[in-house]
Amino acid sequence: MEIQDFYKNKKVFITGHTGFKGSWLTAILHSFGAEIKGYALKPETNPSLFKVLDAKNLCHSVIGDVRDVVFLHQQIKQFQPDIVFHLAAQPIVRTSYEIPAETFEVNVIGTANVLDGIRLMEKPCTAVMITTDKVYENNETGQAYKENDRLGGYDPYSASKACAELVIASYRKSFFNIENYENHQVILSSVRAGNVIGGGDWAKDRLLPDIVRALSKNENIKIRNPYAVRPWQHVLEPLWAYLVLAMKMTQSPKNHADAFNIGPYPHDVLTVKEMTELAINIWGEGNIEFVEMQNQPHEAKLLSLDIAKIEKILGWEPKLDAKKALEYTLEWYKAYYMQSADMLNVTIKQLTEYQQL
Repeated sequence: MEIQDFYKNKKVFITGHTGFKGSWLTAILHSFGAEIKGYALKPETNPSLFKVLDAKNLCHSVIGDVRDVVFLHQQIKQFQPDIVFHLAAQPIVRTSYEIPAETFEVNVIGTANVLDGIRLMEKPCTAVMITTDKVYENNETGQAYKENDRLGGYDPYSASKACAELVIASYRKSFFNIENYENHQVILSSVRAGNVIGGGDWAKDRLLPDIVRALSKNENIKIRNPYAVRPWQHVLEPLWAYLVLAMKMTQSPKNHADAFNIGPYPHDVLTVKEMTELAINIWGEGNIEFVEMQNQPHEAKLLSLDIAKIEKILGWEPKLDAKKALEYTLEWYKAYYMQSADMLNVTIKQLTEYQQL
């Protein structure tokens, strides 16, 4: 109840609210009684979770680009948010090879634009900036990366998010320095999470959406990198961490102005092949087709995060292992494709079950 009471009547500004994670976050905050303003481009997929949940009626929805600095700053200034969650991004690794410059522009300059909007607002504000687990210089040795490890990124997406982390750190030191908190009253953190699964994701070139599309049509599941290892986590895991972090930041500003990893325990990882086989088992039917694709852009095959910092400082820990996360995800999609329930109710039901854990 503490977290629900905290967000009730809070003014929350979400960038990227029309996306997969943004739509889930909007639904959760609406259920908590928050006053929400969302700022994002129109949903990019059809179907989209934003439309399925009718999320435009859960918030004040503004269609805009984070690169449109004048319009963005106008919306932030008019709303005067207590809390900002910045999720807007070009989030797909493979797409970043097709539009590299645009990926850097959205993910780096867009982040700076949001931070500048907060700076110019000149009021107390808590800001959580979402990046990715791919911000690290990944040598794929199996090392679990800590928050102070070297940032980098092979592909344009990963590199753009590493750059965004540098921008966030610069604003945190230059304008929102915790030593001068009494003067500016802005508390700023970044969170690094990735490989999120959950109901309502229909993005291209993501494993679970590809699996579900095939299962729903009784088609073979085509997988490209069967032995790539990923730290899978249900979308409720990082979103809950974001919400708890923003609450703790507001309540105790000087203890939480930092970067945090969010992910499953290191032992709770599955290969793409294992994840696909488990999905078929849970769904009840399906077949895998291995696709040998030549001259494909580089994607990391192994990635792991050390989550000791957020466990110690925030008291957050993962509640769903990969199997349970997949069960939640496929339960949501089955309800959608069978048209057996109101999907907002299904979404909030899963939130309630998760809270009880």
